[in-house]
Amino acid sequence: MTFSIVARDGDAFGVAVASKFLAAGAIVPWAQTGAGAIATQAYANISYGPRGLALLCDGRSADEVIELLTGPDLQREQRQLGVVDARGESASFTGSACFDWAGGSIGEGYAVQGNILAGPGVVGAMAEAFERSTGELAARLVAALAAGDAAGGDRRGRQSAAVLVVAPDAGYGGTTDIVADLRVDDHADPVRELARLLDIHHVLLSKPAPEDLITVDAAIAAEIAAALVSTGYATVGASAKARRAALERFAGWENLEERIVEGRKIDRHVLAALRDAASKAGRKRSRNRQS
Repeated sequence: MTFSIVARDGDAFGVAVASKFLAAGAIVPWAQTGAGAIATQAYANISYGPRGLALLCDGRSADEVIELLTGPDLQREQRQLGVVDARGESASFTGSACFDWAGGSIGEGYAVQGNILAGPGVVGAMAEAFERSTGELAARLVAALAAGDAAGGDRRGRQSAAVLVVAPDAGYGGTTDIVADLRVDDHADPVRELARLLDIHHVLLSKPAPEDLITVDAAIAAEIAAALVSTGYATVGASAKARRAALERFAGWENLEERIVEGRKIDRHVLAALRDAASKAGRKRSRNRQS
């Protein structure tokens, strides 16, 4: 009842899934840093997730994991499973009793699989989209989902979508391995909504890329100082140290603390948020004066 992709990109592992099924993200995706990623679906055996990760942690290959999980399972012909291991080797399994169309495709560092699909073109479109995509793994996985959705996806309709990505110490504040763990549990257009959430996630929880940084010249420094005063974060004539602390407080209030950088640079998202907040504060003062 689902289409999914599991993949490795460098030291990141991830899974993306979409389905006409409530909260597929609570069942299908499993990933662990240094081990690999798994998607368990169709008449899903959820235990394939934790047991499969344990096997991957023991150094088993993707093919071995599928053999060890499905071999003793009396209902294996109703299961579907995708695996990518720590070496980037991939494997996909589709039981003979899965509802048509059902099947999968593997490539370098990824496996795509689905059941009750509009046709094999769904899997093909996902594989092609992933291979030609660039950038962060989460975005590449969601791009693959979008391609599968556009190719017909789950032929019963749409309901949920999710993406899970892990990488060493790449989570919030560098304290976890969870790069992204986003779910759309019940929505008329879940893949598009997932893409929207991922865009927001990127702004709020990613470190700035070089192209995001703006040099703070005299004009921008004056604008920042005025905006911090306008929004109440700093006072007129505050020292550079005080303004810096005020900017950090503002960024934290707006959930942009991951985008604060050292030196004479400012992240474009932080600057845009500060400009917007200053504009709103100015309009509020104007309304108050008029009243």
